Amino acid sequence: MAGINMLTVYESVPDGLLNCEPNELHKYLPGPSLIHLTGALKQPLFVSVLLHGNETTGWYAVRDLLKEYQDKSLPRALSVFVANIAAAKDSVRHLDTQPDYNRIWKMDRDLTENEMVQEVLRQMEQRDVFACIDIHNNSGRNPHYACINRLATSFFQLATLFANTVVYFIKPDTVLSLAFSNLCPSVTIECGRQSESYGVEHALGYLRSVLHLHEFDEQSREVHDIRVFHTVAVVKLKEGVTIGLQGQNVSLQISPQLDQLNFNELKRDTILALTNQDDFMPFEVINEFGKDVADRYFEVKQGSLRIIRTVMPSMLTLDTEIIRQDCFCYLMEPLDLSSTLST
Repeated sequence: MAGINMLTVYESVPDGLLNCEPNELHKYLPGPSLIHLTGALKQPLFVSVLLHGNETTGWYAVRDLLKEYQDKSLPRALSVFVANIAAAKDSVRHLDTQPDYNRIWKMDRDLTENEMVQEVLRQMEQRDVFACIDIHNNSGRNPHYACINRLATSFFQLATLFANTVVYFIKPDTVLSLAFSNLCPSVTIECGRQSESYGVEHALGYLRSVLHLHEFDEQSREVHDIRVFHTVAVVKLKEGVTIGLQGQNVSLQISPQLDQLNFNELKRDTILALTNQDDFMPFEVINEFGKDVADRYFEVKQGSLRIIRTVMPSMLTLDTEIIRQDCFCYLMEPLDLSSTLST
């Protein structure tokens, strides 16, 4: 065991760890921890869990995987980053005193966590990392899908081993998968809500598959039966806007069925929320170039917030705390791969 800044590094699984619930990890790990394990293939698979402390599927999948290999060799070296243990203790996305652990991977902010992030990346580059998988949950109803940050064959191969729905994005540019995309094929997998046991089964099966993968076929161009979407903007609440369910005394009232709209094409005049402020746009809609394009997608009319052009949302949720901490949703458009796929 070695301590480096905020990071503790292990060369084996600490005793007792594989019996832990996420909110018990703090009893065995002092903080963010990187666990390196050897395997038959030397290039390690890097797996990140609990970047958000209330997204527990990743830990359960990794825990089950490591239990399977307690008495036998892994097919490939494995490095597991167990991230926000303090937030997991309280079952929250992040503590009020912390930044979002999936918004710290670009070195342009003066954060205590920057040295930890740099050390994780340095160690994985030194070990010639094979691939990166960051495991997440959604707080609203979404299909299982994979996110990539480069339109390259190896990234699609890694993504489609998990799901045939793939989302490409380059903003926010502070996420772990984007930082790792400079080192290896990387992917974020979204495993549904953390309360759904199938997410653990799906993630576990995926980890098994990637551990047995010997190489990526860089020459392949097979992209059949894949739904690919490009995230074009993130929708955030403006400062001071209050939000809640319909009937609550707030400035923006959302329907209890709002998250059923995820990954559905929304036509003009689709109502997303009710509002008591007809002359006020409650959102900032920031595109990939950092420009607010709210007027391109939304209008407030006759007491309702409406879509004004065809678009598809993801990550709509009824969890108003998540909306305040992160965003209202992301907006996506279909992506034509025929002229964009690279090696």
